[in-house]
Amino acid sequence: MQDSLYVALSSQIALERRLDTIADNVANASTIGFRATGVKFEDVVSGSGPKSVSFASSGKTYLSGAHGAMTQTGNPFDFAVQGDAWFGIDTPAGTVMTRDGRFSMNENGELMSLEGHPVLDAGGAPIQLDPRDGPPKAGADGSLRQGDKLVGAIGLFNFDPGPNFVRYGNSGIIPARTPEPVTDRSDLGVAQGFVEESNVNPVLEMTRLIMVQRAFENTAALMRQTDASTDDAIKTLGSKS
Repeated sequence: MQDSLYVALSSQIALERRLDTIADNVANASTIGFRATGVKFEDVVSGSGPKSVSFASSGKTYLSGAHGAMTQTGNPFDFAVQGDAWFGIDTPAGTVMTRDGRFSMNENGELMSLEGHPVLDAGGAPIQLDPRDGPPKAGADGSLRQGDKLVGAIGLFNFDPGPNFVRYGNSGIIPARTPEPVTDRSDLGVAQGFVEESNVNPVLEMTRLIMVQRAFENTAALMRQTDASTDDAIKTLGSKS
C-alpha cells in the first residue's frame, strides 16, 4: 500500500516539473527567438516479477526544434536565421547560442546583441564594423558589406542542446560542447530586416496546463484515498489485536 503512495508522489514530482516548463513557455510566448521547452518522462521500475513497481521519472528536458514565425521589421540591424542554425554571442558564460538577431552597432563599430554581448563570426571572433559607414548590408550567407567593402560575416553555428540544457537569459542556450560553424550550406542563411518570433503556441500550452493541473489533482485525490485506506487497515488490525 505504501508503494502506491510513492508512485503517486513520483507522479506529482514529474507533473510539477512539467508545470514549470509550461509556465516558462507561456511567459516567453512573445520572446524573440525563444524555443519552447519540452519534457520526456520514462518509467523507473523497482523490483522484478510480480512485485515490480513502476515509478515516474523526474523527466529530461529537451528543446523544441520548431521554427518561429518570421516578422519583417525593416531594421537593418535585425537578423533572422533561415534554417536550423544559431547565432553565436560572446558572454561572461562563454559562447552562447541564440536565435534572437536583434543586434546593434556600438560607438566602436562592434556588432552587439540586445544585451550588449559581441556577435561572433564563424571563427568565433567578434564582428568589427566601421562606425562611420552606417548600417551594413547583409547577404543571404551572412556576409556584411559597408558600401562596396566586405567587412565581415555573421557566424552561423550548429550544436546539439541535448537533454537538460542550460538557458542563458531568455532565448540563449549555453552549449555543452563547442558549437560547429556552418559553412557552404545552401539551406541555411540570414535574412536582414527580419526577426524570428517565439515558437511557443500559447493555446496549446494553456491546454497542456489544464491537463497537468487535472492530473495533479487526480493524483492528490489518489494519495488521500490511499492514506485513508491505510488508516482504516491500521484501525481494523488494531481492534482485532
